[in-house]
Amino acid sequence: MDLREEYAHLSDEELAARFRDGEKRVSFTMIVERYQRRIYYSARKLVNGDHDEADEIAQETFVKVYEALHTFRGDAKLYTWIYRIMMNAVIYKMRRKKVRKNVGLEEIENTLETEDHSPHERIERQEMTALIEEAIATVPPKQREVFLLRFYDEMPYEEMSQILGTSVGGLKANYFHAVKKIGEFIQRRGNVNWEALEKAGKEE
Repeated sequence: MDLREEYAHLSDEELAARFRDGEKRVSFTMIVERYQRRIYYSARKLVNGDHDEADEIAQETFVKVYEALHTFRGDAKLYTWIYRIMMNAVIYKMRRKKVRKNVGLEEIENTLETEDHSPHERIERQEMTALIEEAIATVPPKQREVFLLRFYDEMPYEEMSQILGTSVGGLKANYFHAVKKIGEFIQRRGNVNWEALEKAGKEE
């Protein structure tokens, strides 16, 4: 059995331990191969499908993972720990560039009451999309973060709790308030059905 094959059979915790013990190159390579694809696609969801942005975030994430892996002690699952680093990279990029990033608009658009695809209706849908972007941008950062993870990534509250360090009850409250604020903003300016969002927030 060659070295790579040996490392491929190690658990995440064992790979992290090997890294701390100085066997960095192979152990880190295996971690990257194990999780790079998942991190990339999770990041891509959070930047509205932008490949270049997601690829950059994934690279930044694993640079930070390499720099901090010696501190990992298994208090959470390794993927959860890496995901938290990726989320921080996404949030930092949003703030640094001061660009409103919209997540989940495709799914949100599916809740629009009209199914008319005429040119006039398409323009209205585009206007509604812009309105929804504006609504999401008005939500406080913590609530927005929970909303994006829950609605778009369909992440269980228990996993969010590990990533964000917030109780499940607190996360549910944040999601409820985010949906309420977004819905109220839209209702003041347009017409959208938020039943799907509210249902998603109630499901475990």
